[in-house]
Amino acid sequence: MAALDTGCSSSSSSHLLLAAVAVLLLTRYLLKRRAGGGCKLPPGGPRRWWAVLGLGLGLDLGLDPRLPPHLLLDALGRAHGSVCSLWLGSRLLVVLSGFQTVRDALQRRADVFSDRPTIPLVTIITQRKGIVFAPYGLVWKEQRKFSLSTLRHFGFGKLDLEPKILEELQFVKSELYDAEGTAFSPFHIINNAVSNIICSMCLGKRFDYEDEEFRIVLHQIARGMKLASNSPAILINVFPFLQYLPFGPFKEFSQTVKDVTSFLKNIIAAHRKTLDPENPRDFIDFYLKEVDCEMQRNQDTNFSEDYLFYIISDLFVAGTDTTSNTLLWAILIMASYPGVQEQVYNEIRAVVGESRSPSIKDKHHMPFTEATIMEIQRMTTVVPLAIPHMASETVDFKGYTIPKGSIVIANLWSVHRDVSMWEKPDEFNPSRFLDADGNVVKHEAFMPFGIGKRICMGEQMAKMELFLIFSSLLQSFSFKLPEAEDAPNMTGRFGLTLSPHPFKIIPVKR
Repeated sequence: MAALDTGCSSSSSSHLLLAAVAVLLLTRYLLKRRAGGGCKLPPGGPRRWWAVLGLGLGLDLGLDPRLPPHLLLDALGRAHGSVCSLWLGSRLLVVLSGFQTVRDALQRRADVFSDRPTIPLVTIITQRKGIVFAPYGLVWKEQRKFSLSTLRHFGFGKLDLEPKILEELQFVKSELYDAEGTAFSPFHIINNAVSNIICSMCLGKRFDYEDEEFRIVLHQIARGMKLASNSPAILINVFPFLQYLPFGPFKEFSQTVKDVTSFLKNIIAAHRKTLDPENPRDFIDFYLKEVDCEMQRNQDTNFSEDYLFYIISDLFVAGTDTTSNTLLWAILIMASYPGVQEQVYNEIRAVVGESRSPSIKDKHHMPFTEATIMEIQRMTTVVPLAIPHMASETVDFKGYTIPKGSIVIANLWSVHRDVSMWEKPDEFNPSRFLDADGNVVKHEAFMPFGIGKRICMGEQMAKMELFLIFSSLLQSFSFKLPEAEDAPNMTGRFGLTLSPHPFKIIPVKR
């Protein structure tokens, strides 16, 4: 019996020893993994979970923690180099700054840096579907290829987008004529106009500016984007369970997502009922037609009405916010630089005249106007941190190890302020995009739509909208700042995009 007891004691001791060794090895592994497994991680800011709020990062750099994230991360890059990092909870976030580094990562190493991370707040909205936030892979490639082909059809095919833009401009001008000589906020009419252009292309209809449903949806989108960029909602990325709280910003955010979802899904359902495959009216009809064709060829298709909803959401939300904010910046900057505004107007008058509206065909004959739009995009960078990327595998990059699964942020703001690429980058100067003969020159460090495989799908459509709306408005109006008010705040409000702070403008008929 004693022998048996001795054997049991020996066995228990062995098990305890093995368990202790296993715990020791696991702890060592986790610590090494946290520290990069002995590899050289990029240097950087605070290793604290609350860096997600910007507080830790700001204090570490000796800066005001209330600075917008793109400026904090720009300062981080200046302090630690073009490849640096910080921890968000247990996840490594790598920040890329400057033209050379961003280009080398997103273009030359696109095989590694083209994926998207799983971010709880984004996943709630997108379910990792669509074009913008979907993971890199076969499904994304198929959906993007089809969507890009359809958008090109609208831009340059028989369903030309230009007449829709010019039609919408008549409503904008009418609003501006009514407000002539008075100080008013242009946010409402610009947001409505850009949204309506997207609606015409995707949903097959435009909405009256006073349409109650349209007004509510635009308000919900704007409110949702504001909530998504505020600290309480951002905490969902650290504590995902917060999304289920039935009060405060969390409840409001969830309700906003539900309302916008209901609006778009009802429109898709109405299109399904009235679909004529021989005469597709808009993007939804083209996609539904493709769904039916794919179902006949292959029951296991990736095309579905569910996936269509997320693509439409991407086009509707992202397309509206980026373009409208760029145009709002354009109006504000033209009012702030009246000399440049007059140069643009003189070119429009010389090329287009006053009896007709500008056409996209005029663009090649209006280099100063085009250069001015490009300089506005460079100066404002409405998507300053791009859309987060992810390392799909562990990679050595610029002398550092970037572990698989790391979130990768490309700071496009820093690219557009890179002193090695731009002379006096903080100055507004459209001539930097013109050669000695006055022709537009393409600058390799100019990337307002991103770079690499994830470059914005709507780039060509956005360029068309910006040129036609900007040139048409300056053909008909000059814009002035109210003399009695303080100078406008030009730092911008950081959200999912960088928008101007509220401002008022005085339109004066030409």
